[in-house]
Amino acid sequence: MKKILILGAGTAGTMLANKLTHILSRDEWKITIVDQDETHYYQPGFLFMPFGIYGENDVIKPKRDFIPPGVEMIQSEIELVEPEQNRVKIAKDNRYLNYDFLIIATGTAPRPEETPGLTEGEWRKSIHDFYTYEGAVALSKHLRTWKGGKLVLNIMELPFKCPVAPLEFLFLADWYFHERGLRDKVDLTLVTPLPGAFTKPRAASLLGNIMEEKNINIVPEFYAERVEPEEKLLISYEEEEVPYDLLVTIPVNMGADFIGRSGLGDELNHVPVDKHTFLSKKFDNIFALGDAAALPTSKAGAVAHFAAEVFVENFLLYIDGQEMMTKFDGHANCFIESGFGKGILIDFNYHVEPLPGKYPLPGIGPFSLLQESEVNHWGKVMFRWMYWNILLKGKEMPVTAQMSMAGKWR
Repeated sequence: MKKILILGAGTAGTMLANKLTHILSRDEWKITIVDQDETHYYQPGFLFMPFGIYGENDVIKPKRDFIPPGVEMIQSEIELVEPEQNRVKIAKDNRYLNYDFLIIATGTAPRPEETPGLTEGEWRKSIHDFYTYEGAVALSKHLRTWKGGKLVLNIMELPFKCPVAPLEFLFLADWYFHERGLRDKVDLTLVTPLPGAFTKPRAASLLGNIMEEKNINIVPEFYAERVEPEEKLLISYEEEEVPYDLLVTIPVNMGADFIGRSGLGDELNHVPVDKHTFLSKKFDNIFALGDAAALPTSKAGAVAHFAAEVFVENFLLYIDGQEMMTKFDGHANCFIESGFGKGILIDFNYHVEPLPGKYPLPGIGPFSLLQESEVNHWGKVMFRWMYWNILLKGKEMPVTAQMSMAGKWR
């Protein structure tokens, strides 16, 4: 019997476990998934928690609820991959798990300790994050009694999960403080290493205009080196200073430590893979998907979903000794909350930037691309139900894995 070992039961790993178990013979294949945590988090929901829109029940469910029958699930930390021996050492009972094919889907995570001063003294006091459940809860409590001042949101380093979430946070903050009658007492500023609000020009222009309309400042091309928590200063490598009263930070994001220990990762512990097939550049029976993979596209749930679709199609060919025919095109899309019950939708890939148009039905929508609308906001709201009930369970979604130009206007 051949063995598939999946490391990580987050979005990508769970989808793959469900998809593979439905198409591979249980008499010929054994699928095992390893994860150190019991809880599955709906990470896009963390964005809404500081503003009281989502609570614990909206973002937390047991991981085992989404692992299909027939798939062995082991809860354990992962110590090391030994690719030459085709095995993985886990902390539980110091066991070794053998594999024929290994899929790394352990994601990426904030590492605030990587930035000097960030976690020293003022962490979760005047310095907060919202990319973790604990961080989102702590920030929610802080904002309830915050009276205003300079709120600075900074991005420490690229890449990081969900590149539009920092903008969404500021748009929602603008709405939140308006609702509380505090907007005139709050100065909102984005500090980013990017030259603008986003990486793609047309989207950056639109989002930059929205920021200007909402009186949100931007400090571009700022590479944060350290934080001086007592002075409440964010300081760049060029010694440029940005003062704050409340710092909401997107820390350095890194992959799992075992990836570095195993010699499988880059400097941020993300696994270098072929960007079209997700096959490791070092080993012909190791793949990496989702945020764990070093791909030149967004680290986001939509990318994990589209990548999983392409991977499964190719994997069936690969295990039969055939060439992987379908090439993943870097397809990503996401709804961007812009506040006051409106949202924006962007859809792009490795080669095509976000364009205006209608999605997913050309000329019909119901969603508008690169344009604010209430329908787009409700699309974001509906996605949470689709995530728990369709996406994680490996069911078919009503969109194609490869990006389509139909309905887009150049």
